[in-house]
Parts: sequence; structure tokens; C-alpha cells
Amino acid sequence: MTDGVKEGMTAPDFTLESDDDGPVTLSRLRGSRVVLYFYPKDDTPGCTIQACDFRDSRARFEGVDAVILGVSADDVESHRAFRSKFDLNFPLLADVGGSVAELYGVLADRMVGGKSRRGISRSTFLIDEEGVVQRVWRSVDPKGHMEMLAELLGA
Repeated sequence: MTDGVKEGMTAPDFTLESDDDGPVTLSRLRGSRVVLYFYPKDDTPGCTIQACDFRDSRARFEGVDAVILGVSADDVESHRAFRSKFDLNFPLLADVGGSVAELYGVLADRMVGGKSRRGISRSTFLIDEEGVVQRVWRSVDPKGHMEMLAELLGA
């Protein structure tokens, strides 16, 4: 895993396909805070816990002008199925080649089924209205992460 994005940096811009409204370009979200979270894989236990925590906490973010975006290397069809199955209320972005995960420094070697495999390390970036990274959480525990974010956002 590279060091990638750090607090105080301008968040690297990207455009990724969304599971619902076509491509999403980060720089077009200026004026809103963005909670950009990277997760390993759709419909797996930890990722489902985390996504459902974001879903269930969404109401707390009303009025604080924060956009939630989930990113994994799964394709748009996988995201649509995951979002539909768990009634997720925020977009999921498809980083199929892993270029954005690499840019943000969230790719790491992980053991999966006894084999080393390169994949996304669960990480979250809080980006302010000007596009500056305010907080970075790496190797996030899927449980309870939303409480920290909500407090930080004043939600």
C-alpha cells in the first residue's frame, strides 16, 4: 500500500461510473462535503455491515450537506445488485481497474482463502467543500465508524 492521500491535500479528482446516475466526477461535488469510503467487495459480511451502517445513519446527514460515496473494484452490475439487496441510499462507484484506489493509497496485499491477493483496504476520506481532505481513516473497522463521522460532521 502506498502512502496515497493525506490530510490537508487536495483530494485527487476522478470520474467513476455510478450504479445509478452514470459517471460521478469528484470535482463536480465542490460546495458539499464528501464522505468517500473504499471497501473491499460487495455483499461480503464486513462490507455489508459498513454499507448498512451508512444507510441507517443517512438521516443524520440531512442538513449537513454531505455526500456519501462508496467505492470498490466491483462492476456497476454488482453494485446495483448489492444496493438493491440492502436498499442502500447512496451511490456506489465502480473502480474496476483499481486506479482510483491506487491513487488514494488504499490498495494492499491481503490474504484471501490462504492466498495473497491485492485488494482494497477499507478506508474513508472526509473531503471539505473546497476539495481538501480533512480526515483520513485507514484499515477501518466496519462497526461504529459512522459514529465518529457523524460527530465530526456535527450530524
